[in-house]
Amino acid sequence: MALLLRDVQLPPPPSWWPLAPGWWLLTAGAVLALSVAIWLRRRAIRRRREVVALFDAALAQQATPPARIAIASEMLRRAARATRPDADRLEGEAWLRFLDARGHGFSNGPGRPLLDGAFRRTVDPAEADAVVAAARARFIELMGRTR
Repeated sequence: MALLLRDVQLPPPPSWWPLAPGWWLLTAGAVLALSVAIWLRRRAIRRRREVVALFDAALAQQATPPARIAIASEMLRRAARATRPDADRLEGEAWLRFLDARGHGFSNGPGRPLLDGAFRRTVDPAEADAVVAAARARFIELMGRTR
């Protein structure tokens, strides 16, 4: 009797669905990482909006240019104290150098009147606006480092 022999039959290749458990874990990890990144980004955006609103609300209460410079200086000192404990006690050029740490133009730029602008009888409104703009940028930067 003759045996009927057949060649070795390979099984069909595995299908891609359903995924193996490792792929499910990898997908869950990627979704979790993306969710955390989105949450952190939204929190940072919300924090920045709060900081900007805080600064703008304090300035909105001031009518004169010297008062606006004074409140900008006060807000900067509060933010500086949050990043460096002795920063609020800096005076004169040392204070301006601290504010210039990231090149915001306080020592030789538009922020220079921060030293004495609050004590002048009159300050040009355009000059006060330039000081406030520089102070606002530095305030946002300092408050961004605290959290």
